Amino acid sequence: MKKLFLIFLLTAQVLLVAAQVSVEARIDSIEMMMGEQVHVTLTVTAPEGAKIVFPQYKRTQQLVPGVEVIETRMENDNVQVLTLTSFDEKLYYLPPFPVLVNGDTVKSKSLALKVIAIDVDTTHYEKFFGPKDVQDNPFLWSEWAPLVWLTVLMLVLLALGGYLFKRLRDNKPIINYVRVVKKLLPHQKAMKEIEQIKADKMQTSENQKEYYTKLTDTIRRYIEERYGFSAMEMTSSEIIERLMQQGDQKALDELRLLFQTADLVKFAKYSTLINENDMNLVTAVDFINSTKAENLPTEEVLRPQLSEEDQRSMKTRRVLKIAISVIAVVCLCLLAYVVYGTWELLS
Repeated sequence: MKKLFLIFLLTAQVLLVAAQVSVEARIDSIEMMMGEQVHVTLTVTAPEGAKIVFPQYKRTQQLVPGVEVIETRMENDNVQVLTLTSFDEKLYYLPPFPVLVNGDTVKSKSLALKVIAIDVDTTHYEKFFGPKDVQDNPFLWSEWAPLVWLTVLMLVLLALGGYLFKRLRDNKPIINYVRVVKKLLPHQKAMKEIEQIKADKMQTSENQKEYYTKLTDTIRRYIEERYGFSAMEMTSSEIIERLMQQGDQKALDELRLLFQTADLVKFAKYSTLINENDMNLVTAVDFINSTKAENLPTEEVLRPQLSEEDQRSMKTRRVLKIAISVIAVVCLCLLAYVVYGTWELLS
């Protein structure tokens, strides 16, 4: 009796476990037109944590001859959806779908699918129409709007660039030439002025004040360029003191005597003799020859001095050129993008 009871108990447990596992197959329509699609949903009922393996079908694989699998997708771990289609008019028998649950194969019920052909009235052929020509794509503002607005932006930039170009053309450029000219050395310039004094015979004229003024101004300019201090703004004694450390004493004594004589003539109405004027002229020549420097640069770079208005004009032209260049580059990029986008929409 005990053995029979145990066998009965084990049989009941097996039947109970088997009753907890099931596979349901449901089709959304048992009829369809040729070329349409239907969906078969496989739902597995199993204990929590059970290992479920659904059947795997490849795309265009035939479930049965004449019925193809278009798509397989999983809605969750327990539900699989198959998309089927067929192009042959027939009533199809879909066999049970096998599912592995914890290594055991559990099958669903079988299904039926009827594929219906489209009725064609071949007796009234005049109702059939031939193939239609290629239709133009409908105009969609959402597709063309970016290209239209970019074109408007490009036209605005072109107008702005044209205005700036007109401003640049009307604003005449400032020609800023840098010249390199030959430069006379200080002693050459001084000797040229003394030669002019000789040519004018100023040492023999009655206007001695003018003669000594020109002679001393020539010496002062020479000293200023030769030694680099402002001799034109200094007194005669201040000039001699600055030269004491750079010239020989005899030449400076003679130069001092020349300056003293000139000061007497210009400020004390002192009158000199002709030979005294000649001697002072020779003194000036001797001083220049004894102190001249011939290793100075003989070329001078002349840069024109621009007014504030000219400088503003040059700055304005520079800004206009940069702005026109930037606008030109942006317009070229916009044009390329608009042409490419138009070609994409029309092709």
